[in-house]
Amino acid sequence: MTQTITIDPVTRIEGHAKITIQLDEQQRVADARFHVTEFRGFEKFCEGRSFAEMPGITARICGICPVSHLMASAKAGDAILGVRIPPTAEKLRRLMNWGQIVQSHALSFFHLSGPDLLLGMESDPAQRNLVGLIQQHPEAARTGIRLRQFGQEIIRILGGKSIHPAWTTPGGVREPLSAEKRAAIQAGLPEAFTGVALGLRLYKEGLTKFDAEIESYGAFPSLFMGLVTPSGGLEHYDGLLRIVDSEGNRLEPGFAPDQFRTLIGEAVEPWSYLKFPYYKRRGGNGATGELPVGDYAQGMYRVGPLARLNICDHAGTPRADAELAEFRSLAPAGKPVLSSFHYHYARLIEILFALEKIEETLADPTITDEKVRSYAGVNQLVGVGVSEAPRGTLFHEYHVNDDGILQKVNLIIATGQNNLAMNRTVRQIAERYVNGRQLSEGILNRIEHGIRTFDPCLSCSTHALGQMPLHVELRAADGALMDEVRRD
Repeated sequence: MTQTITIDPVTRIEGHAKITIQLDEQQRVADARFHVTEFRGFEKFCEGRSFAEMPGITARICGICPVSHLMASAKAGDAILGVRIPPTAEKLRRLMNWGQIVQSHALSFFHLSGPDLLLGMESDPAQRNLVGLIQQHPEAARTGIRLRQFGQEIIRILGGKSIHPAWTTPGGVREPLSAEKRAAIQAGLPEAFTGVALGLRLYKEGLTKFDAEIESYGAFPSLFMGLVTPSGGLEHYDGLLRIVDSEGNRLEPGFAPDQFRTLIGEAVEPWSYLKFPYYKRRGGNGATGELPVGDYAQGMYRVGPLARLNICDHAGTPRADAELAEFRSLAPAGKPVLSSFHYHYARLIEILFALEKIEETLADPTITDEKVRSYAGVNQLVGVGVSEAPRGTLFHEYHVNDDGILQKVNLIIATGQNNLAMNRTVRQIAERYVNGRQLSEGILNRIEHGIRTFDPCLSCSTHALGQMPLHVELRAADGALMDEVRRD
């Protein structure tokens, strides 16, 4: 007989989920699961639409990271057309993608996780939110707002609006960048650099307070995957896929992204709508479909900022490379940083890198060239687009007929690829903090924060402000109520 603790909903993430923790008769954690309880069905209802519509449609998957879907979808369209987009169009796409990295990472660090990091994991839940952050750490709260605003302004200047811009298209982008708009973006860079410097200082100053969390928030061996440049540099838009293990060995030094199906499988479980991608060469027989966790969990890998910093040889910009060296000192020489708690640090380094690349790209005199689109008809019946979203590698795979009408759509989202690791993280935290006799709101928040380290993006809603309702009960094997925590 078991007891079950349920956290429903999980707060300060994008989307809807719950956590269940099962206790055995000795009141020890027997199992823990992260359930995604919403179903949206984009893969199915996009069938029958033209592939050219997909950037605009799939951007609606998320209001926080629509640019990621714009990029992956447009790249899948490029592949169907069989064209190389103009060089300036690629630079402009990269600019928008870096703008997205800045705004999304700023939201995650300062506003979604900032209340925990700056106010304390077990601080008053009535204050442990954006409002409380503004009251007690106004400079940090303002910096997060301004950094996010800068990233969104880049997206707006390029695409016409900051959310769901109809700008990328198969073959390139719809409009070039004017000299005036370039100057407008450049004007915001000094404040943005100051903002990320503050974030890095706050994180490092508070790090010694979180030794226990660093040891238990996703600190376990896993594989790591992401894109790198041909020279092994940090990459967010294009490049080769690389997979390394927890010892730093390169299992896949660099393979073509459009061949991802040879290495990545997808499993499902009846208790979650979120799929479970895994690395086939570590996942049992490599089959997909309904499998026991033990068969494919060996292929668990992580994606996102922590993974990207673990797999790259260098960042490729001066300030980010200096921070990357400091980041790597958190692990033994030559080995990846394993604790998911350091996703926070990795996000700040990626903001710094993105700002340096934005500055560098805007200084390129060709950035205002007017040729930004290539034209062609359907030349390939399958197109794969891969890009790095703020939360990790994003795959769009489209199968079309000769008229460009979609016959099949497959999307592998970054959060899904972290699904096995998120479930493992929940259990690891529960094993450390849940004793089965008494619950505290702080313990529940710690478990939620373990999920927040991954910054999961489950839909286009965000719970950054205020408190979500939460009711957790701890019951004995005979059903008697032992303890409960209620958040209205």
